[in-house]
Amino acid sequence: MGICDNRTIIVTGSGSGLGREYALLLAGEGANVIVNDIRPEAAASVVKEIEAAGGKALANSDDITSMDGAQRIVDGAVARFGDVQGVVNNAGIVRDRMFASLSEQDWDDVIRVHLKGHFCLASILVRRWRDQVKNGQKVDARIVNTSSGAGLQGSVGQSNYAAAKGGIASLTLVQAAELGRYGITANALAPAARTGMTEKVFADVMKKPDGEAFDHFHPGNVAPLVVWLCSPLSAGVTGKVFEVEGGKLSIGDGWRTGKVRDKKARWQPAELTEVVESLIAEAPKPQKVYGT
Repeated sequence: MGICDNRTIIVTGSGSGLGREYALLLAGEGANVIVNDIRPEAAASVVKEIEAAGGKALANSDDITSMDGAQRIVDGAVARFGDVQGVVNNAGIVRDRMFASLSEQDWDDVIRVHLKGHFCLASILVRRWRDQVKNGQKVDARIVNTSSGAGLQGSVGQSNYAAAKGGIASLTLVQAAELGRYGITANALAPAARTGMTEKVFADVMKKPDGEAFDHFHPGNVAPLVVWLCSPLSAGVTGKVFEVEGGKLSIGDGWRTGKVRDKKARWQPAELTEVVESLIAEAPKPQKVYGT
């Protein structure tokens, strides 16, 4: 028996890296897994691994950045397994440039894959789950999004990626606030792991250790939280952004209103220097932007 028995979960970008680890462990915990990846051979390879271990999975290479593609993914899952109980929005790309050198295409590609890719599948599924509730069916559904430390505190050379990941964190908060009435939870991850997107930039920091030492940046270290979030055990948890690295787990503490100065009247521009300086002095020191 596993904690995700008989639950069908879609995992995007699951042909390698983090997504592959999520798919394998979800299947190991009893889930039917839709292995979505734009590389058909990669998706098929993961499905083969799952089936060899006795699990159930379906390979899919439809486009997550279009509503038509998202609908085909959901339709395929329903046709094979009867229903869908969750989605792990994991697929992503990077187009790293300093902001002054960033092209319009660099911006559009990253925003499309991350932000629109998170929207399309969730939109199709939420409408399906809402209709089920309206028809008297009990829903216990999960949206697991992927933010990043870059989205939570910024990252030099990744303004497009950081903007997309910050947007995903905010999207998660709104989804959680709006969708709880339908039995849907929404949470996000900010994982730190060795993947195709990080191995070049952080090759030395994230390299596999020698011998039997704990592999701190192995992507499999993130998978247990994803499986738990997709399971019935997490029904009471929503609207959180989890930071995961190695054996470390924390919940991000987002933007909050800081100290307030209230003049009870309109400020004059020249008097704001002293006010702003005092507010900055009293505020908690922010985490540094990555790369500074």
